[in-house]
Amino acid sequence: MILLHPTYFSPIIQYAAISKSDTIIFEVEDNFQKQTYRNRCHIYTAEGKQLLNVPIQHTKGTKQKTKDVKIDYKDNWNKQHLKSLKTAYSSSPFFEYYIDDLNPVFDKNYTFLLDLNLKCHEIIMDALQLEIPYKKTSEYLLEPEGIDLRNLAIAKGVQNYNMKRYNQVFEQNHGFIPNLSILDLIFMEGPNALNYLENQKNQF
Repeated sequence: MILLHPTYFSPIIQYAAISKSDTIIFEVEDNFQKQTYRNRCHIYTAEGKQLLNVPIQHTKGTKQKTKDVKIDYKDNWNKQHLKSLKTAYSSSPFFEYYIDDLNPVFDKNYTFLLDLNLKCHEIIMDALQLEIPYKKTSEYLLEPEGIDLRNLAIAKGVQNYNMKRYNQVFEQNHGFIPNLSILDLIFMEGPNALNYLENQKNQF
């Protein structure tokens, strides 16, 4: 059993942990924190590592629980993200195989960030053909049972995990970049993505 933050097209290390678990618990009672993968992910473009950020509606002077955070759609970020993915991965081996499955993320305007992230998770689990149940916390867990992996959602100054290399579209330009969004792995490795995740050494 592992405890994770629900994140936006999570980093690969998070799904490496999921692939080795029996049950997932998503922390939803915490206070929202900036500069985490809760509302962002990194992909590989011709220019190198690129951030995709989901804008949120901020509340002045008060902290928001993650489950209460609302998404801001005034700049049509979802259309921009889809365009960025197509530009970055249209030549990847499995892009055409998976891209239509992502439409529910970019076609619907989700009110809450949590609902968006859970939808992303369901799509990725289906792509990986993984069936591991998840549940949500009902209170903030200071001393959770199982393995506490909430730190995997931290995006700034994170550990550079020693991950096995796989082919990447622009690797010849910028070298191998580990622990990008799980989308990078799926577009490049397809059905072999799960095998890659299961063969990662535990670093958590």
